Amino acid sequence: MPIVELDPFLIDQIAAGEVVERPASVVKELVENALDAGARRIQIATAGGGKTLLRVTDDGNGIPREELRLAVRRHCTSKLSGGLDKIATLGFRGEALPSIGSVARLSVASRAKGADDAFEVVVEAGHCEGPKPAALTKGTVVEVRGLFQSVPARLKFLKSDRAEAQAITETVKRLAIAFPGVRFELSGPDRSRTLFEAVAPEAALTRIGAVVGEDFAENAVEIDAERDGVFLSGFAGLPTFNRGNSLAQYFYVNGRPVRDRTLVSALAGAYADMVAKGRYGVAVLFIELDPALVDVNVHPAKADVRFRDPGLVRGLIVGALREAFAREGVRGSTANADGLLGRFSGGVPRQGGDASSKAPAPAATPRFADLAPGAALGRDVSSRPRLDFGAYRPPERPRTPFEAASAAYRPLETQPQGAGETAAAYKPGDSSGKLTGQDHGFGESSQTAYRSEEPAVAAHAGERTPEEPATHFPLGAAKAQLFGNFIVAETEDGLVLVDQHAAHERLVYERLKTALYGKALASQLLLLPEIVELPEDDCDRLAEEADTFRSLGLSLERFGAGAVAVRETPAILGQCDVKRLVKDLADELAEFGTGDSVKSRIDHVAATIACHGSVRSGRQLRPEEMNALLREMEATPGSGQCNHGRPTFIELKLADIESLFGRR
Repeated sequence: MPIVELDPFLIDQIAAGEVVERPASVVKELVENALDAGARRIQIATAGGGKTLLRVTDDGNGIPREELRLAVRRHCTSKLSGGLDKIATLGFRGEALPSIGSVARLSVASRAKGADDAFEVVVEAGHCEGPKPAALTKGTVVEVRGLFQSVPARLKFLKSDRAEAQAITETVKRLAIAFPGVRFELSGPDRSRTLFEAVAPEAALTRIGAVVGEDFAENAVEIDAERDGVFLSGFAGLPTFNRGNSLAQYFYVNGRPVRDRTLVSALAGAYADMVAKGRYGVAVLFIELDPALVDVNVHPAKADVRFRDPGLVRGLIVGALREAFAREGVRGSTANADGLLGRFSGGVPRQGGDASSKAPAPAATPRFADLAPGAALGRDVSSRPRLDFGAYRPPERPRTPFEAASAAYRPLETQPQGAGETAAAYKPGDSSGKLTGQDHGFGESSQTAYRSEEPAVAAHAGERTPEEPATHFPLGAAKAQLFGNFIVAETEDGLVLVDQHAAHERLVYERLKTALYGKALASQLLLLPEIVELPEDDCDRLAEEADTFRSLGLSLERFGAGAVAVRETPAILGQCDVKRLVKDLADELAEFGTGDSVKSRIDHVAATIACHGSVRSGRQLRPEEMNALLREMEATPGSGQCNHGRPTFIELKLADIESLFGRR
């Protein structure tokens, strides 16, 4: 068959297959055009899940009459004056309107700012009519009817009207988070309406809560970090506040909603060993950087981006979130308390009460609140703190020093006072803070009954004076042990219920990681090197990361054109499937640019050791042991959940307890 030039209409239909995937894609393109035009009020009306009707109305700057026909012609745009290296708008390709017009009936009515009249053009089957006069006071109205009617093959692959309508709602929500200063209204044929009122910059968290959920503000920590000209801001949910899917993960690069694999992988790394398998963290993250350092022209849909230095972005996200969780200290999700209250009250939701009945919400930050494309780099950022986020390391805990060689699973032991001496347990009521007795740790030899008349006193130097009650601590003072596994502690304004096994498991796990990663991991030399055959590209990527793997105890090197030789493996892994490990690493490097398989396997071994080496359910604890466990939890990052992602404690405020008895 000879080479021929395709018909322009057919070219438009082919191109539309990439730009217009479904009705939600049309909404995304049209709303982005409205935002680029400076709109402050945007209305979206749909029918038939967007297949029958899509109408987007805005109060933006409008389009002059002489430019209306150009607006619906391919590769015509007003947004690329600075070139592809300085993209400061959401749209820039000049493909959306002509692509829509090739697969549907498209009408564009607009009145430019300062103009006396409005005009309209109509595009159907690639043919444009107009401009002709229209009735419109300001802004632009874009109407799309009969989407994909001219392409039946594409139409039959669309989902149900309900599913398509849900996809449109999700698209509007993602844009609404990025532009809290804009009013969004989405309506359907059944008179249902989704409304996001415009909010002030300092109330950005209100808009986020309207999209993600009202309980997000109570269970989120603020993120604010910078490294090498890349700024990260937003909010991340506590590890114990998680979802069963990743739909509540929102990423924005210079104000543009994206779904990038690098960002998704980085967020998963930040929540690693803190959420259960199959659960996902909740986060709204904004990344701001020089447009020249990120390529948004990867796909016509503009949902994917490519960073010049993906490792920098990944490290910033993982380090910033880990540091934020550690800075937050011991804090549990209010969702767990709500669930417990619901069981107590037979399903009655938490009462209103006063402000003390809920965990304090993090302060909203105005820095990204009114973010618009291009504004990210025009602000004064001289006052931003420059934080150095390296690999995460749990902080030192001087109150309970750890000797890995002799006491790997005894985090409640105290420092021996001399050679041959044994650390002793605290004696309740001893205000001097000295140690008495001969028992230590969780020893089975001398379990004593709890004496409620002896108040538990924390005698940790530098935190509380002996005269201060232990209820001043975040997790309070231990009052009782229930069913051999749950510690009941009293705080200043409520009570805390602690799962002793889950809590101790987390403490042991963090100490094991500190001991493991404090220096290069021990490796075991293979009697015969393991030769693993791989594609040459995979071999090159593995060789580039050889130094990183060597610090984790895995030694490998190139072995010819299409193979690598593994000479040493991490000793803690014991006998492992070397070929499978190396192939998994190669796949990760190809997809995400990181090789976390070795570290994740080491962490899994450490988690297993911690699970079997921690205090078991049914162990009777003395009051001093329970209080020591609480103090250790307060000093350990991530102690709000165990290694499997389950919560280690639940806190009930006094106001919540009083409401159960009708006192409020």
